Amino acid sequence: MTTTATAAVLRNGDGKFELEEIELGPLASDELLVKVVGAGMCHTDLHILNPDLVEQMGPIILGHEGSGIVEEVGSAVRGIEVGDHVLISYDSCGHCRNCRSGIPSYCDEFMPRNVTGRRPDLSTSAVDQNGLPLANRWFGQSSFATHAIATERNLVVVDKALPLELLGPLGCGLQTGAGSVLNEMKLAAGQSIAVFGAGGVGLAAVMAAKAAGARDIVVVDLVDARLETALEVGATRTVRGDTPDLVEAIKNGGRGLDFSFETTAVASVITTAIKVLDMPGKAVLVGGGVAKIEIEPMLLTGRTVTYALEGSSIPQVFLPQLVDLWQRGWFPFDKLVQTYPLEQINQAVEDALSGKTIKPVLTPAQH
Repeated sequence: MTTTATAAVLRNGDGKFELEEIELGPLASDELLVKVVGAGMCHTDLHILNPDLVEQMGPIILGHEGSGIVEEVGSAVRGIEVGDHVLISYDSCGHCRNCRSGIPSYCDEFMPRNVTGRRPDLSTSAVDQNGLPLANRWFGQSSFATHAIATERNLVVVDKALPLELLGPLGCGLQTGAGSVLNEMKLAAGQSIAVFGAGGVGLAAVMAAKAAGARDIVVVDLVDARLETALEVGATRTVRGDTPDLVEAIKNGGRGLDFSFETTAVASVITTAIKVLDMPGKAVLVGGGVAKIEIEPMLLTGRTVTYALEGSSIPQVFLPQLVDLWQRGWFPFDKLVQTYPLEQINQAVEDALSGKTIKPVLTPAQH
């Protein structure tokens, strides 16, 4: 069976989405159809607004932080039923060594399942009005649409009493920020962290660090309004990124920080994120980009640098934990959210790129 849906389709290099009527399905045995209620906009989506990438990937439906209601279930699905309220996160295979070891964010098939916009075999499950294929499995979901197809592996069932529209953005950016602190760093009470970049990912790290009991949470950014928001959600102090002698300003006369979290993918900022560490110390990088860094090996003395995917999180375990923290008032991500109807997606992109909105959330169900 196929489903008629409305989707925001990206077709060319001008970075503009066009709303189109599409056909989704039929479902594969492990797939489910979800009516999308909320869809967060992440900078990973914005990276694709590039002529070369659009030409390479073809017409594509983006969106990878969805929430919604299950409307149809494939024949092999056992743990999720029609009518369930779900969050949609990244996809994983479930059978490789890393998935079986409990680290699905490092799944052997992570790249083909999440960043091609297609199934692992490179097929799609959507066509446009001319019957031509559309890439509709961006991070296993493509949730910038009224309906999305996902798998049992990337869905997380949540209580139907929760505000489903609000919870959409938990599936990637906020999970990445908070998970990097709680899962990858395992930051403990009394430790310290410097966060570079006060967007949604960075501020999720700030909130998680506060919830974990960090004594010093330093946020570095160039936008004063974002630095103010950082203080509102848990930062103990802020430093503008153009401050002279930035490393010493961040250290503030101390030995250095236990952890640093780098979201910008700017080479000079990555180097700074390493320099501000104490010994021992750990820098976690998550920014999407192709920057290359050159550092003296001695700079790594007693220090660890890693790149984390999805906050090293298991969505079915970690997303309910974030919901619980939010309910307790310890993860106030709702302060970052601004909602937009699906037809205002291009305005949401503009506001995200300008910094006006930290975390845009589209509401396709209202279309």
